[in-house]
Amino acid sequence: MDGLLVVDKPSGPTSHDVVARARRLLNERRVGHTGTLDPMATGLLPLVVGRATRLAQFLSAASKRYEAVVRLGIETDSYDATGAAAGAPFEGPWPSRDAVERALETFRGTFDQQPPAFSAKKVDGQRSYHLARAHAREKDQHSSLLAGPHPRSLALGDSAPRAGRRRSLPDPVPVTAHAIEVLGFEGALVRLRVDCSAGFYIRSLAHDLGERLGTGAHLQALRRTGSGNLTLDDAIELEKAERDPGEAAARMVPLRRLLPDVPAVMLTPLGVQHATNGCELGPADLLKESAAIGAGSLFRLLDEGGELVGIGHPGTGINGAGLLHPSIILV
Repeated sequence: MDGLLVVDKPSGPTSHDVVARARRLLNERRVGHTGTLDPMATGLLPLVVGRATRLAQFLSAASKRYEAVVRLGIETDSYDATGAAAGAPFEGPWPSRDAVERALETFRGTFDQQPPAFSAKKVDGQRSYHLARAHAREKDQHSSLLAGPHPRSLALGDSAPRAGRRRSLPDPVPVTAHAIEVLGFEGALVRLRVDCSAGFYIRSLAHDLGERLGTGAHLQALRRTGSGNLTLDDAIELEKAERDPGEAAARMVPLRRLLPDVPAVMLTPLGVQHATNGCELGPADLLKESAAIGAGSLFRLLDEGGELVGIGHPGTGINGAGLLHPSIILV
């Protein structure tokens, strides 16, 4: 079984949980996802199945679309509703819609975004969320010691944790918000539609918006509505897929329909054989009706029937004679 199963993820399970459940319902070990959704979030989670797992790196890079609810007035340590409150709640009047629009203008376009501490980014070789959880445990332990019967015992040595010690954060990363639209604004709640690059953290956008407005904020709800050319119309609810694995299999996007934005070249039977053997492909390996090879970085390699053979990129060959080099083969 090979292809892309587009799941409408419910709130609660992790992306890894969804992968595990898909493996069981499809009876297929080779299943992976193409872009993590936080447990709280719902919506589009494309799963690569079988040979399609080899294409995950290309599918993960697709732009994403979200609808989000941001709650002003309270910051949390995770930047979303699952975290603990951080700092005092905001008590002033709520900003105007114009003020929210002006603040959001800062985040439209390309900029360096600080990922949340509770994220899968690595800091000195460790997952950031591991460091953040350790910091939270240390903070709780410190609070417990201060609340105990002998708080002055902390002064007897330096082994107790220090309150307020700053934890390391992941490095900022360049991201792009192609569009941010305010869908609604009422009281403390701001509803947004965001079209952004892969790697963009909506949680960080919510947190940073709160800082920009001076109110504090966190992400209250999130739904992914699109990934690349995929929409929720392509998705099947996870519970429905589990009730009817046959329908889930029937809804799977076949390999030949994946990566439609990547230009394609059609190979002769001998070209397919050469590609399968890892040989660089020359003009004789391509059918005449194939598109000319330009400066594009990737090309889909198709057989005469239009089935996806693999992925290639411009090659060099001996003395520069190569036309395409097959980098990933699916047959």
